[in-house]
Amino acid sequence: MTRPLFISEVSSNHHRDLQRCFNFIDRSADIGCWGVKFQLFHIDELFAPEILAKSELHRRRRDWELPEEYIPQLARHCRQRGIAFGCTPFHLQAVDVLAPHVDFFKIASYELLWTELLQSCAATGKPVILSTGMATMDEITGAVKTLRDAGCSDLTLLHCVSSYPSPAAECNLAALDTLRRAFDCKVGWSDHSVSPAVINRAVNRWQASMIEFHLDLDGQGEEFAAGHCWLPEPMEKVIRDMEQGLCADGDGDKKPVASELPDREWRADPSDGLRPFKHMRKGFGND
Repeated sequence: MTRPLFISEVSSNHHRDLQRCFNFIDRSADIGCWGVKFQLFHIDELFAPEILAKSELHRRRRDWELPEEYIPQLARHCRQRGIAFGCTPFHLQAVDVLAPHVDFFKIASYELLWTELLQSCAATGKPVILSTGMATMDEITGAVKTLRDAGCSDLTLLHCVSSYPSPAAECNLAALDTLRRAFDCKVGWSDHSVSPAVINRAVNRWQASMIEFHLDLDGQGEEFAAGHCWLPEPMEKVIRDMEQGLCADGDGDKKPVASELPDREWRADPSDGLRPFKHMRKGFGND
């Protein structure tokens, strides 16, 4: 089994602070992530005006918007740190802004039904990662067809549960296999559980090739209080333990390994059942 790709999702935890954005990239690289992902949205193009007119809560989310002028600098910093740079576009113009800079596009579950956005991302030729939270198989089938018809040749479907946080009992990780069989593509898990056990199960039992997770640096991000964000240290342990476990798989060839070789001669001699082999006993203690 190959190592899954871990992607940290910055969400709206960046405080519109460029240095904090750089810190997210640095920390993600340090803990072993393959990629880091931001979100590009304008509240006025994300929610209908009827909602914004009546909801101060939604209007306040303007403070969560990532400044577009940061995008080239974030891409450059990711290249310097050797980590893939991705972003989720939430309006059509965002696709054009991002296309020259991102290594992959991520499409959120809430936008899965938006055909024009799917087509725009696919037409760039960049890899596309699509979250499938809340979606039925018929809806996912339509989205996959749209992406492939529009030119997407590198598709990853992420199973997720769009509740924040997600109870382990509702994670339904077996759906990873359902998606893999139905669409013959890479599949992964977008985590909202903040549970090492869930992530380990997604990888070791259901062969998730990608793990996306929400990251905060210090518990001060806008979304941390909701309970679905990881801090760097716990996730670093998950990634390191995963790597150690995969390394332990070996090649399956049953033979003595290097660390065992010195002890082979100290086994019981078959002639008398005593340790070590007789040829070892003769010179023992003479050096």
